[in-house]
Amino acid sequence: MNRLPHPNRIDSSMWVDEAIWGHRLYDEQTPWLCIMEFLNVLQSEYGGGRAFKEEKYNSLQYTAYPRMYLRNILFNNPRMGIIDKGFQNTQWDIWIEEMNKNPGGMKGADFSYLKKRFANFNDFVEIVNFLRSTTIEGENNKRWSSQFIFPYGPDCLYEDLRVTGNNISNDRRFFGRTGELLYLMLSRSKNKEMILDYLSKKILNGRSPFNRLVAQLQPDGEELVGEKRQGGYLPYEKLKEYDLLSEDWLNLFKCNMPNYDVFPHLVNITGLHMINYLLNRSKEILKDSNQTSFILEIIAPQKTIIRDLASDSYSQNNNFSRQAVEEYVLGIKNTEKWNEVITSDAPYESARDLIIKEFSWKDDDKANATTAEGLLNEFSKKVTARHKQHVQNFHRVWGKEIGLVSKRSSRRLRYAPTDSLLKALVLSNVESKMEFQEFLEILFNKYGFIIGDRQAGKLLEAGQADMESFSENAVRLEERLSSMGLLKRLSDACAYVENPFVKAGIR
Repeated sequence: MNRLPHPNRIDSSMWVDEAIWGHRLYDEQTPWLCIMEFLNVLQSEYGGGRAFKEEKYNSLQYTAYPRMYLRNILFNNPRMGIIDKGFQNTQWDIWIEEMNKNPGGMKGADFSYLKKRFANFNDFVEIVNFLRSTTIEGENNKRWSSQFIFPYGPDCLYEDLRVTGNNISNDRRFFGRTGELLYLMLSRSKNKEMILDYLSKKILNGRSPFNRLVAQLQPDGEELVGEKRQGGYLPYEKLKEYDLLSEDWLNLFKCNMPNYDVFPHLVNITGLHMINYLLNRSKEILKDSNQTSFILEIIAPQKTIIRDLASDSYSQNNNFSRQAVEEYVLGIKNTEKWNEVITSDAPYESARDLIIKEFSWKDDDKANATTAEGLLNEFSKKVTARHKQHVQNFHRVWGKEIGLVSKRSSRRLRYAPTDSLLKALVLSNVESKMEFQEFLEILFNKYGFIIGDRQAGKLLEAGQADMESFSENAVRLEERLSSMGLLKRLSDACAYVENPFVKAGIR
């Protein structure tokens, strides 16, 4: 598949991971923070009338809110509780004086506007404590400037920042551009207009009561400031993965759950699609035309052959991205360009020029090799070392975060879905009710999930497992779904997976 041209400006020392998957899949950015970064991008583009519109591919430029008043109040406010309990009638004056002294990331701050917005200091404290309780990912050890509250609306959205004294700077540790990739994927999907319609009504219009509450904590007229964020790059114009992702988003929206309920499912489903995207692009580089597959163990009381197969499936998938970058680099040996290099009068210099041109290598002057092939092999090792730092971890880290990958009752990682992921799969794929075997087939065709014996045909033919093991695996899933209120058995031969929101007449 033809890739879109890479950006004119490349800040990294090489352009390999980014050329295959985009700029960038980042393991330290969790699926939740990917959604938060996505919403920041969408808010900025929506305000400029450009939401999900690309006049030119990979030309995204946006600005995000810092919201330093809100963040200081919520996450850099350690003495609020002490002041509330230790003083009478003067809490406001003492607290405002203390906050004005040295707020993080601000000069000349004045928090006195809050006194006019709340009947008393105790009400203010209770509201702050409530909003703190909605912190994304709950208790964590992130710095205060990298804490985020639930996205009730536009006034809850702000970017990840590094704060040093009164100075703030954009940071890419927890907003590592994966949210920009998500935004670009949905921008290129066939359902982007319907997704925008939903998000504009439910989030971006700011009418949520909780969003209005958050707005009360902030001064009027805060504006988007700072340099525009740019550099997001998605290599492909169109992919079926974009449309499948957008379809699942729409199906979740159609359940008509409150925003507070739908977001966890959006997070899990988005994470699953991102993992599939990583593996599918890897297999494309490796010229592996087999469907990406995941052997899922529905956890049994005792170890079964499915557990070993699920572990082997995980290990195989976990190696694909590393194999892909090696093939992407060393595969150049099979091209006419490389033949011209090794037959030239100066092979080493020609090889260096080709590597710089093809992979944007900026540290070529640090190479130790003395031959053309040695230089390419040395560069390949540097590429692999860089890949192992973040992108190779993506499959493992995100798999754990969404409830797909587990070590439960085992020493090895394997695919063993949690209840939260299973519920997200039901809500994303079952419009009202669906026959259980049809549900298993959809999971196989759409995500590559191998659960029952019908989906394990190739494994059975190869003698890797027996039909009974996979049949029992499917039965365990049926029992799990039934215990969660997501399946009803009508007879020995008929079981239906049900969407509880439709069953209750909500959809």
